[in-house]
Amino acid sequence: MISGEDLWRWQEQAKQAAIAKAIPPMEVDWLLQEKLGLDRLSLRLGTYRGEIYPQWDWLTLQQLWQRRLQERVPVQYLAEQTPWRHLRLRVGPGVLIPRPETEQIIDIALAQVAVDPTLGQGRWVDLGTGSGAIALGLAQALPHGRIEAVDCSAIALEIARHNATLNHCAQRVTFHQGQWWEPFAGQSEKFAAMVSNPPYIPSSMVDHLEPEVRDHEPRLALDGGEDGLAALRQLVTTAPDYLQPGGLWLVELMAGQAPTVAAMLAAEGNYTRIAIYPDLAGIERFVLAYTKSGQD
Repeated sequence: MISGEDLWRWQEQAKQAAIAKAIPPMEVDWLLQEKLGLDRLSLRLGTYRGEIYPQWDWLTLQQLWQRRLQERVPVQYLAEQTPWRHLRLRVGPGVLIPRPETEQIIDIALAQVAVDPTLGQGRWVDLGTGSGAIALGLAQALPHGRIEAVDCSAIALEIARHNATLNHCAQRVTFHQGQWWEPFAGQSEKFAAMVSNPPYIPSSMVDHLEPEVRDHEPRLALDGGEDGLAALRQLVTTAPDYLQPGGLWLVELMAGQAPTVAAMLAAEGNYTRIAIYPDLAGIERFVLAYTKSGQD
């Protein structure tokens, strides 16, 4: 057994080690919450110092923290889960860790539904679903919508399906394995909306990312080809074949890409109402458009 006092001393040492490695010290508290079941109030007030904890759990915690420091494994992978919007998501090396800024894509979609409520009752698809974050976020936000999700990775789909069950959305989301629109080839029913966070980092930049991303997150979910626009270019050109007239097209991208993608949409000729949205940091992060209808 290990005393809470010993655990507190380890916590303080671990935070100093984190600062020395330019790692946010709050990650120590996150691991304590996830692996030892401590709550934020107890951590803040130090009331756990009077408790006793299993030696094995503490040793496991130490081993995980050393992996964080030495191998730069993302803390989300060590905790095996991460919060995102109103969800608790399982994550692992087979899927991209959902970022907080991506949460805003759900809010942008909801704003469009507020203008046109019939949109929220249609068929939606999340292309490149990864952990399932966007698809599950849509399922929670659009109770009358039909949500589908696609990924080419069997590992990602296994995790996404687990997350659907974990968040009580298993009956609300249908998952498909394939490349982008591939699972829907030959279907006559169109989608009301497409949402995607595709790979958008130029290939030459991937190897220069921070080690947590470069060495641990799946390159398939990061590498957007030579200019970072390979997947986005494909989504621009293929979506009109699968979206209904007036269908929503909404993607996330990296800083600096939004004007180029908006120009691609305009040049393609099948889109209207093209708009760029910033994230909470003011970075142009999202591009929205609608497929043309008979009224456009």
